[in-house]
Amino acid sequence: MNINLRVISVAIFAILAIISAFSIRQLKFSFDFEQFFPEGDEDLEFFREFIDEFESDDNFLMVAIRREEGVFEQDFLEQFHDFSIQTRSLPHVTESQSLTKFSYPVRTPFAITTVPAIHIDQPARYARDRERILNDERFVHNFISKDAKTLTVFLKTVNSIQLEPAEELMNALDSLIRRYDFEEYHYLGRPYFQKELVAMQKREVLVSAIISGLLVTLVMFFIFRRPWGIAVSLFSIGLGMLLFMGFLSISGRELNAMAALYPVLMIIVGTSDVIHIMSKYVDELRKGFRREKAIVTAIKEIGLATLLTSLTTAIGFASLLTSRIGPIRDFGINAAIGVIIAYLTVIFFTTAVISWFRADQIIKLGRGQAFWEKSMEWSYRFTRSYPRRIALGGLAVLVLSLWGIGRITTNYQIENNLPVGKKITEDFLFFEKNLAGFRPMEVAVYAKGEYQANDYAVVREMAKVEDYLRQDSAIQGIASLTAVYKSINQMMGNNNPEAYALPDDEARFERYRRMAEQVPELSVNVLLSKDEKKARITSRIADIGAENIEEMGARIDRWIAANTDTSIVEFKRTGTGLIIDKNSEYVRRSLLQGLGMAILIVSLLMALLFRNWKMLFISLAPNVFPLLLAGALLGFLGIELEAGISIVFAVIFGIAVDDTIHFLSKYKLARNKGLDVEESLHITFLETGKAIVLTTVILFFGFLVMLFSIHPPSVTIGLLISLTLFSALISDLALIPVLIRWMMKGEEVEVKKVEGKVEEAVL
Repeated sequence: MNINLRVISVAIFAILAIISAFSIRQLKFSFDFEQFFPEGDEDLEFFREFIDEFESDDNFLMVAIRREEGVFEQDFLEQFHDFSIQTRSLPHVTESQSLTKFSYPVRTPFAITTVPAIHIDQPARYARDRERILNDERFVHNFISKDAKTLTVFLKTVNSIQLEPAEELMNALDSLIRRYDFEEYHYLGRPYFQKELVAMQKREVLVSAIISGLLVTLVMFFIFRRPWGIAVSLFSIGLGMLLFMGFLSISGRELNAMAALYPVLMIIVGTSDVIHIMSKYVDELRKGFRREKAIVTAIKEIGLATLLTSLTTAIGFASLLTSRIGPIRDFGINAAIGVIIAYLTVIFFTTAVISWFRADQIIKLGRGQAFWEKSMEWSYRFTRSYPRRIALGGLAVLVLSLWGIGRITTNYQIENNLPVGKKITEDFLFFEKNLAGFRPMEVAVYAKGEYQANDYAVVREMAKVEDYLRQDSAIQGIASLTAVYKSINQMMGNNNPEAYALPDDEARFERYRRMAEQVPELSVNVLLSKDEKKARITSRIADIGAENIEEMGARIDRWIAANTDTSIVEFKRTGTGLIIDKNSEYVRRSLLQGLGMAILIVSLLMALLFRNWKMLFISLAPNVFPLLLAGALLGFLGIELEAGISIVFAVIFGIAVDDTIHFLSKYKLARNKGLDVEESLHITFLETGKAIVLTTVILFFGFLVMLFSIHPPSVTIGLLISLTLFSALISDLALIPVLIRWMMKGEEVEVKKVEGKVEEAVL
C-alpha cells in the first residue's frame, strides 16, 4: 500500500472522528408507545380516527398515595387534598381529580347542590363515608383501593405529550410531592414511562459500551500479547463505533428501546473484521512476504470475504424493514449502516495502520500458535473420521428444534419490558395489584340510523355491555355516559346507593339528559362526540398477557354480537393496548417475510461468489440450524415472542453466515490453486479455523454482555444470540466439511497415491 495513501486514509478518519466526537453530544433518545403501533393496520387507522373525535386514552398520569393504617385519618386527608389541589398547577396538566375533590349532587327544593364524598373536617363521619365510597363502582380501583389504604390523584395531561414536556412535568411533580409527609407514593402514566424508559436507554447504551469495551480489551490482550497489536485493534473498533454514533447524531436518527444493542453490535462486528484482517496479515508476514505484499494479499483475500460477510450481515439486519413496527425497522437500518461503517473503518483505516508494523510487533508468536494448529488439526480429522455421527447429530438437533418451535407463544406482558429493580417497575406492579392497571381498552359506540349516542335506547345497550365487562375481574375502571345518568338517578333517589342505576323509563331519562346539559359537573364532552353520534366506554385491563387479552376480546365481541341490538348501535373494541397487542399477529408474519427475503438475497450473493448450486446449498444449510435452535430455545424456555425478541433471528442469520463465508471463501481459494477437496479443507481449517473460533468466542461473550442489562428483553436477546452463534460455529466446522465431501464427490474422477498422500485430480 502506497505510503501517501496510508497517510491520507488515516488523516480522513481522524477528521471524521473529530466531527463525530463533537456531534455525539447531540444524540437523541425517545420512547413512545405509538412507536410500537403496527403501521398500515386497519384497527390502527380506526383508533386514530377515534382519538381525533375524543382524546388519546393514555393522556394521563396517576399518583397513588398509600397509608398502611388506612387513608381515613384527618391529617393525612388534609395533606392529600392540598396535594391534589396543587397538582392542577403542574406544567402540561389540564385537569386534576381526586376523591377528596369529588362531591355528590344533592337535590333540594331550591336547586341542585353538592356534598363532599369525604367530609375531611368531620372525622365522625369517616366510617359512613368509607362504607359508601367502597360500595361505589366509580371510585374503587380508580380513586381508592379496595382495602382503603391508597388514594389516587388522576392528572389529565396534554394529548400525546413528548419527552421534553414529560420530563418537565415529572421533575415538577417530584418537587411538589417532596413537600408532603407521605410514607409511600407511586406513579403511573405516559409522562412517567417516557422519562424513566429514556433514562434506562441511556444507561443501557453506556453500560453495554463500557462492558463490551472491557471484554474486547481482555480478548485482544490474550490474542496479540503485544502493545501495538492491542492498541491498533482497540482503536479501530472504537473508531468504528464513534463514527457510527456520530452518523446517528448528524442524521438526526433517534435512539429507541433497541439502542442498547448498538454498542455491542458495533464492537463485536468490528472485532470480527479486525481479527480476520490482522490474522491474515500476520500469516502472510510469517510466510516471508514483505509488509506491502502481505497487506495487499490480506486486503484481496480477506477484504473480499469480509465485504461479503458485511453485506450478508447488513442484509440480515435490513430484513427487519419488513416489520410494521417503527423501532424494529429503525434498528434494522441503523444496524445495517453500522456494519458497513465498521467494514469501511477496517479496510481503509486498520489496514493502513497495521501495514507499518512487523508481525512480532503485532502478535506474540509461540506456543499459542502451536495450540491453535493442533486444535484445528484435531477438528479436521474429527470431521473426516465421524461424518455419520455428525449427520445424525444434525438430524437430532433438527427434530428437537422443530418440537421446540411448536411451543412458542406470543403472550407477552408489559411487565416483561420494564427495567428490573427500578421504581417504575415497582410502581407498575403496585397499580396492577391495588388499583386499575395501565393497559387501556376502549369500546367505540356508534349510533345507527336516526339514533343519537345519548338516546335512551343506545345508552341502555351501552349499560348491557358495561355490565358484561364488569363480570371479568381483569377489567377495571369502566366508565361511560351511563355513569352520568346513574348519578342523576341516584341523586333523585335521595342518594341511596341502590338508586345508582339507569332510570326505568325513557321520559325520566330525557329529563335527566336535560339536567346533565345544565350541570357543568356532569359534563359529558369526553364521553360523547360533538355530533352526538358516537360515544365511548373506557376501561383498563390487567397485564394478563397479549394472547389472553386477545382471547378475552374475541369473547367480548361474540357476546356483544349475540346480546345487543345491532340495528340500533354498533360496538367496536379499540385503544392503545389493543393496537400494541396486535403486534403479536405481525411479529411472526414479518419475521418469516424478512428472513425469507434475507435468505433469498444472501443466496444470490453466494451464487455469484461460488457459481455452483451445490456450494449454494452447502453455504445456507449450516445457517438454518442456528435459526431453528433460537426458535426452539424460545419454546423450551417459555420466552414469549414479541417485537423486541423478534430481532434475534435477523441478528443470528446476519452474523452466523459470516463464518460460513470465511470458511468457504478460503476453501474456494485453495481449490482455485489446484488443490483437491481434502487438501483444501485441511488448509481451510488451519488458516481460517482459528479466526472463526476466535470471532465466535468474542461474539459469544460479547452478546453475554447483555446479561448486565436491566431491560429483560435485552437479556433474553443477548442469551439467545450467544447460545445460537456458538451452535453456528459447531455447524460450520462440523457440518460444512461433511456436506462438501458428500456433495463434491461427483467432481472427483480418479484417486492416486503420490508420496504417501491421497490426491484428487479435479477435471
